Amino acid sequence: MATHRVSHEPAYVLHRYDWSESSLILEVFTRHHGRIALVAKGAKRPSSNFRPVLLPLQPLQLNYGGDAEIRALKGAEWVGGHVMPTGEALLSGLYLNELLLRLLARDDAHEALFDAYAGVVEVLAGEHVGAQAATQAAALRAFELLLLREVGLLPGLDTQTLTLAPLMAGASYRLVPEAGLRQAEQGEAALAGAEWEALQHALDDRAPFTATLRRIATMNAGTNSALRNQLRVLLNYHCGVSTLRTRQMMRDLQAL
Repeated sequence: MATHRVSHEPAYVLHRYDWSESSLILEVFTRHHGRIALVAKGAKRPSSNFRPVLLPLQPLQLNYGGDAEIRALKGAEWVGGHVMPTGEALLSGLYLNELLLRLLARDDAHEALFDAYAGVVEVLAGEHVGAQAATQAAALRAFELLLLREVGLLPGLDTQTLTLAPLMAGASYRLVPEAGLRQAEQGEAALAGAEWEALQHALDDRAPFTATLRRIATMNAGTNSALRNQLRVLLNYHCGVSTLRTRQMMRDLQAL
């Protein structure tokens, strides 16, 4: 049987594990083949060409081959375009990587999601970090929505999930695990029906990441906070954890 080879594949490293004294196992997110595992032989050696390249949140082109579950990395090239995010932006990027590792099945292509990931990483790597804090937060929320929709875990945001009744623009609705979008009870964090419908319209745009980011960026602080909290509960539920590791790391660092 001929060995399957892939060349010049756009990719990002999501995580890396020690495999031996000199090699690494990589979890990577590729544009045309989804999440895959690669072995980078000799990558830990000081003389390896892989050593300075195989970093998270950096756009790469990879060459690899093999038919086993873990393929062999043959070449890696940094595409360039932006520097490594730092500080809270770096933690936010690692948070995105954790979401992809937990929610994406291997060998399942998600080209639109890959493009959205590339977009949010570019936002996180922006030079004027202080001025872009609100934009970075909006980019995270947009990506969370797109990820949930891409893996089939986000209900339609323009109807009540259980009854399929249309939303009332001025009424409040809450997104919850298993029940989907339902009318909110007194005191619950929620969004107005008009806000949910606007988010659905943005997700249906031909450029969903950009449209959704722009829509979230126009929301007031209270609405943004309500959306963030609902998405966090939904993501934790589907990831099977009470708190994601990167979220806990952020809390610990903020406490210091």
